[in-house]
Amino acid sequence: MGKKIDLSRTVYDLTTQYPELIEVLAGLGLTDIKKKFLRNSVGKLITIPKGAGMHGIEMKAVIDALEQQGFEVVGAGKPVMSAETLRPVAENMRTEQLKGYLRRLGTGESLEAVRKDFANEFGDVEASEIMQAEQELLAEGTPLHEVQQLCDIHSALFHGATREERMANVEQEVAASVSRHDEIHAMAQANTQRAVDLSHIDGHPIQTFLRENAALEALLKQAFEVLETRGDMTELLLRIRELSIHYAKKGDLLYPHLKVRYDISGPSQVMWTIDDEIRNELGILTRKGEHDELWWGRVGAVLNRAKEMIYKENNILLPLCAANFTETEWQLIYRDSKDYAVCLGVEHRIWSQAESKETVRTQHEGEIVMPGGHLTLGQLTAMLNTLPLEITFVDADNFNRYFNEGSKIFKRPFMAIDREVFSCHPPKIEPMVRSIIEDLRSGKRSQVPMWVEKCGHPMYVNYMAVRDGEGNYVGTVEVVQDMEFAKKHFQR
Repeated sequence: MGKKIDLSRTVYDLTTQYPELIEVLAGLGLTDIKKKFLRNSVGKLITIPKGAGMHGIEMKAVIDALEQQGFEVVGAGKPVMSAETLRPVAENMRTEQLKGYLRRLGTGESLEAVRKDFANEFGDVEASEIMQAEQELLAEGTPLHEVQQLCDIHSALFHGATREERMANVEQEVAASVSRHDEIHAMAQANTQRAVDLSHIDGHPIQTFLRENAALEALLKQAFEVLETRGDMTELLLRIRELSIHYAKKGDLLYPHLKVRYDISGPSQVMWTIDDEIRNELGILTRKGEHDELWWGRVGAVLNRAKEMIYKENNILLPLCAANFTETEWQLIYRDSKDYAVCLGVEHRIWSQAESKETVRTQHEGEIVMPGGHLTLGQLTAMLNTLPLEITFVDADNFNRYFNEGSKIFKRPFMAIDREVFSCHPPKIEPMVRSIIEDLRSGKRSQVPMWVEKCGHPMYVNYMAVRDGEGNYVGTVEVVQDMEFAKKHFQR
């Protein structure tokens, strides 16, 4: 049976079934089809005829090209949307029209005037389309700082118009209006439904980000009330500053992955910088002693920026991530998220599916693979020898197993490797060494730090229990550091 192309199916469905279709359509002028994140978003909403119409491409040429490549085209008798039937858009592309609105804002035109045209000409807008428009403006030479300065205005332009918000509204109305099932089902075809679905999974990173945003929104509401009365804002601002943890997670776990893995650089170029500006401004304002009118004005401005960032995350960033990230990638993000402190009082929830799945790590031939990464033996050795520390590892049976190389104040002959550690100490010291190791082994102490002076230098010596993931004792590590540099620093 030949390859069958049903023109009533979405571009996403067809290119998923026939990946070779991407090159065929791109060759006809539908070049955006090569962008994976657009196929995963806009591609779920449009058909080939609609896409051809948006680009002013005759369907006869499309059908001829498909048949030449061995496809059997069905559904060709259906009405085809031509370029003439579409709303007028710059260069017949929605993205170009969106860029036009953003350019108008950039020239100083009022938000309300642009919003009015947008409402008349667009029914709604996909979150990925907004990000794509900003990304293309950057690629065309619009200075980064201009896009960043306008970012809050951009989000204000699209408030209430994104499919994500409409879907959220539909969800709230489900209980009161079962008759809207068909509308809900239709909206579920959009990739943004994925974000809604994931937000219902306990412990899923999207749910956690949304919970933190809800907590922040509640604090911001209180802050705006205090702003009106010029009351005491000190404690409230300190609590709001915890958004730094939330922003750090975005910066470490979301922005770089979108950019490197999916070639979506808009968030890292625009949102990341604004995160830093909000965080830095809150830090300055909480340290400032004088609360004059200028201070209050800056407080109001930064609170508004934080509020706008909540909107951009919920309606642009998180749906973009939901549309692109795989289940495995979300599980890795979930596990990495555990390393961050509790943010805004939102306690971590357990995502049972991620907890029950073991991390499958890629094997790297000739390398040592560890939970934190992979290194060649040469790299690992050089790294340990570079650290400004004298390192000794004694195993659970009390035998010396490792010394790092280099000059040392406390000499460690390599002949001592595989000898019992007690044999390396004079008789009068041996009882103390045994006591320390026994305390570490039993869990009575987790470390035994001490300061000594050697060759006129202050030395910090720390004995630490080494335990595996199950908490089992596997040995003791002794770390010695020459603290002369710290002494000189504090004597300045």
